[in-house]
Amino acid sequence: MAILCLGVLLIPLAAGLDFSYHPTKNNPSFTHLYSIGKSVEGRDLLVLFLGRFPTHHTTGIPEFKYIANMHGDETVGRELLLHLIDFLVTSYKCDPAITRLVNSTRIHIMPSMNPDGFEATKVPDCYYSEGRFNMNGEDLNRNFPDVFNENNVTFQPETIAVMNWIKKESFVLSANLHGGALVASYTFDNGNSATGSLQGYSQSLDDDVFVHLAKTYSLNHATMHRGNECGYKQSFPDGITNGYTWYRLKGKRTDFTSRDEENGCCPFPDHKLKPKESDNLSCPTGVKGQVLDENRTPIPGAIVEAKGRRHVCPYRTNRHGEYYLLLLPGSYVLNATAPGCESVLTTLQVPNGLENFSALKYDFLLPGASSRAGPASCPAKPLYQDNQHTSTARKPTLSFLGLMTVLYTTFT
Repeated sequence: MAILCLGVLLIPLAAGLDFSYHPTKNNPSFTHLYSIGKSVEGRDLLVLFLGRFPTHHTTGIPEFKYIANMHGDETVGRELLLHLIDFLVTSYKCDPAITRLVNSTRIHIMPSMNPDGFEATKVPDCYYSEGRFNMNGEDLNRNFPDVFNENNVTFQPETIAVMNWIKKESFVLSANLHGGALVASYTFDNGNSATGSLQGYSQSLDDDVFVHLAKTYSLNHATMHRGNECGYKQSFPDGITNGYTWYRLKGKRTDFTSRDEENGCCPFPDHKLKPKESDNLSCPTGVKGQVLDENRTPIPGAIVEAKGRRHVCPYRTNRHGEYYLLLLPGSYVLNATAPGCESVLTTLQVPNGLENFSALKYDFLLPGASSRAGPASCPAKPLYQDNQHTSTARKPTLSFLGLMTVLYTTFT
């Protein structure tokens, strides 16, 4: 059986960790440090990988990524990811839950997407500093392709590196950490009438899962769930918000691939930002598997979607024929399609992961499909049109921003 379970393992960082800036450490037995590219000033965009297979993807084991410090002066997320690395490395083979997490998930952690901005931030300020932007003066969180409007910006080296990274790996979940507020913000941040944004809410087809994940984090956070810890005029019920409802933004990374988490009223580290300890588990279980031809050869470029959640630019199976769908418990009709064959539909009951700590594994067999077909790339142009009420341009990579919450995504 396969497990797709997001567990809230809130780390008790108050004891035992030094709250000062510190370098990333590497353990070659289950970690691998690599760079996805260079910043404007030539600094490496470093990522630390943790997992049982440090250097290569393994069929059936999902890829997960954390990114922080897109704005160079928002250092809370950077430090929290460094603490998370420290916790995972020191807990591996000591804590059974963390050992299972690391063995069953390929975790990629990028503490800083904007190392130049971080170095340029000399004087801490809770509102703005020169280090917010990259060294070309561009806001990296407005520098991605937008699915609703043309984003006429020059893509920066840091942005291009992240986009290429996303295309290269088959990420199932993602996390993006920010500072300056205390709220879990979820897709979409831009919108039009196709997503209901005229009513002040830009809703994705996976809105139920996004809301569930956002609440799971917020309600297990020491203060986020209160909804207005930073004293804004606008409050956030349960400590969460739809991005568009908060404020409209074009070219944000969340609409390109994931969700954001705002982790503190002041971008610089605040000792109040320590989630409470909890052993609660939240398991929006799902379905994973492969799409295979009659010879059980993996079919790349196939699409597997749940009925009612058809995407303009859907997730396509990788060269291993893998698909991953995060779905809340319930009954779903899944549709698998591939070049050269008819669609195959099947009805599956997604179980409650809290009851049996497992999710569903289901392989699709598509006789006559071509195993040589390659996955299609999503265009970088706007895809969401006002008259397309059932579309989305985003990969269904459902993202839960975990911060000190460990996203317990286990596949066994």
